Amino acid sequence: MSRPHVVIVGAGFAGFRAARELARQARGTADVTLLNPTDYFLYLPLLPQVAAGILEPRRVTVSLTGTLPGVRLVLGEADRIDLDARTVHYSDPEGGAGTLAYDRLVVAAGSVNKLLPVPGVAEHAHGFRGLPEALYLRDHVTRQMELAAAADDRATCAERCTFVVAGAGYTGTEVAAQGRLFTDAQVRRNPLRHKVRPRWLLVDIAPRVLPGLDARLARTATRVLRRRGVEVRTETSVKEATREGVLLSDGESVATRTLVWCVGVRPDPLVDSTRLPLEQGRLVVDPYLQVPGRPEVFACGDAAAVPDLDRPGELAPMTAQHAWRQGRSAARNVLASLGRGECRPHHHRDLGFVVDLGGVQAAANPLGIPLSGPLAGAVTRGYHLAAMPGNRVRVGADWLLDAVLPRQAVQLGLVRSWSVPLESASPELARVPGRPAPAHTEPPGPVRAGDPSEDPEGDR
Repeated sequence: MSRPHVVIVGAGFAGFRAARELARQARGTADVTLLNPTDYFLYLPLLPQVAAGILEPRRVTVSLTGTLPGVRLVLGEADRIDLDARTVHYSDPEGGAGTLAYDRLVVAAGSVNKLLPVPGVAEHAHGFRGLPEALYLRDHVTRQMELAAAADDRATCAERCTFVVAGAGYTGTEVAAQGRLFTDAQVRRNPLRHKVRPRWLLVDIAPRVLPGLDARLARTATRVLRRRGVEVRTETSVKEATREGVLLSDGESVATRTLVWCVGVRPDPLVDSTRLPLEQGRLVVDPYLQVPGRPEVFACGDAAAVPDLDRPGELAPMTAQHAWRQGRSAARNVLASLGRGECRPHHHRDLGFVVDLGGVQAAANPLGIPLSGPLAGAVTRGYHLAAMPGNRVRVGADWLLDAVLPRQAVQLGLVRSWSVPLESASPELARVPGRPAPAHTEPPGPVRAGDPSEDPEGDR
């Protein structure tokens, strides 16, 4: 008789961990297939360092085929799940279509950019959810600084070297912190005319940066950002975006060619196609990560509304740390459903938070102990090295070289703007030229740009 077939949709933190656990434990018990748009796992927390030229892009990627022995990798993006037929329909990177039949399904499709109904954002903002977006942003910032240095008039120079980051969660805070260091380094080598200095604005509708974190860590991050020269605007959102600037909710019009959109994420639109019950846009699951009424379907990560058993009535945040542990629980319970082991409810133990602020600065809260300065920086980098499933030596080497050598600020031209649309459902998948990306926009609602929604790179 053929062995049961387990299909995992998505290779983010939850999907990769589930696949790795099944690769180790399911040999001889089940066949495992992983469906993902790319052939790598992306370590999202270090993406701001790719955009700032500290790490080379391959450093934050881990080969799926190289680290998941015995797991079949299918390159593609899931379009639809037929629950009654137990099939997953997908599109491959070249536009072809395929179908995967399953006996057990793990939905770990992750999340996409949250696109709010703010005029001009979809057309003029830059997202920050995948490797192509980080590479594009690095080229874009470098280009703006070079054009600013060559500008004849002060107004054009100031416009090009002004950068607005919307959303002061983990990602937005780190992008602003790293970006300021990146542009300052370029100015030291290629001074701007008219005595203009790079300007970075970080805006958020929340009353402080890093909403949801310990207030002491938020104060540390704010202090470092302001000392570095980043303008922190709380209780402020983006009202409109154009090619030449951004209109803020406080009435100020900022002349800029750069708006980085980090206001939060929402579950992948795939979850809507299942027509299963949703909570906060995520698939409803029980404490065993099973979908009620569909015992063959499991969900974890940003796509799942996982109940927090330590806080009754609340859901686990959409963060990397939670997704990583949920992936392990999902794999364990999938095996239990196949008669191997015991099914157990998912519990989460919080390890704390780390926020890399660039250089030797960071804000960290390991095991509830608040840290700042170089000590927090060391803890933060140590945590990332321990958490990464590969490339540790290469990442450490890049950090060492960045500490002793000047960064290279050159445009590589690897990613074009059409391949990183803000509204794309799969920002890591560079679209085929001529094949339009699906437009998934948020319906009008009370949420405003700069909304402090949960951040997938957060609770690290």
